[in-house]
Amino acid sequence: MKIRVRLIIYFALLIIAVYLMVVIFNLQKRSTNAPTRDYQEIINSGNLNVVTDYNSFGYFVSGDTIDGFQYEMIKRLENDWGIKVNIFLENRLDDNLYGLNKGVYDIVARNIPINSELKENFGFTQVIVRNKQVLVQRKPEYNDSIPPIRQHLDLAKKQITVSENSPAILRLQNLSNEIGDTIFVKQNPTYGEEQLVMMVASGDIDYTVCSEIVARNLAKEFPEIDIDTDISFTQLESWAVRKESPTLLDSLNNWLSKLVNSEEFNKKLKEFE
Repeated sequence: MKIRVRLIIYFALLIIAVYLMVVIFNLQKRSTNAPTRDYQEIINSGNLNVVTDYNSFGYFVSGDTIDGFQYEMIKRLENDWGIKVNIFLENRLDDNLYGLNKGVYDIVARNIPINSELKENFGFTQVIVRNKQVLVQRKPEYNDSIPPIRQHLDLAKKQITVSENSPAILRLQNLSNEIGDTIFVKQNPTYGEEQLVMMVASGDIDYTVCSEIVARNLAKEFPEIDIDTDISFTQLESWAVRKESPTLLDSLNNWLSKLVNSEEFNKKLKEFE
């Protein structure tokens, strides 16, 4: 019941977030001669548009309180820069990056695994966290005594559900080549990684792939899940900006270089890991 309620709440928030994204996109389309939004244009406008993902690490609502590691970082940025930050929620990374390119957002503030393809098209800040992808499955006592998968070879012919266009897809394709057998990857167009983990816990699906940080958070709440099988090596993860916003990127890096080495940052990160 708890999982079902959380999925319903997520879906309602998703509809609201998509509506707001469409409104802002249409407003920006009306100003076809608007200059590129780099740091100075953003400061002059008095508004910074930031998108993050809705999950137990990024941004979440608990009762009447908003919390999350990314949320705390964004609010700290708002305070340090003295600018109003408009926060948007969108779980699909490809939609985040599309909105970034279209000028809907100025920053994608979520844990983005850096790879060569993305670096060609976007500007990435210095490393914020180190993370990896893990297989999420049920523990034997919640799965008819079936032991969890521990060897990658045992993923052959298994179906793994991930969110549509998830960064995990490329890793699973490479893993399929490495083991010399097929791993069936099913893309879910509606839910993000956290919601798919809930579906594993409830028995609606058998496997998904999730970032270790989010998986560790969810394992505290859902004892049904096993997260002890790594799918990837350690990944470097950062925020993203447009290539056409180099001054914004430099300003973010200057801000982050002081923040990520602070005791406050590391204490806050441990709270959400």
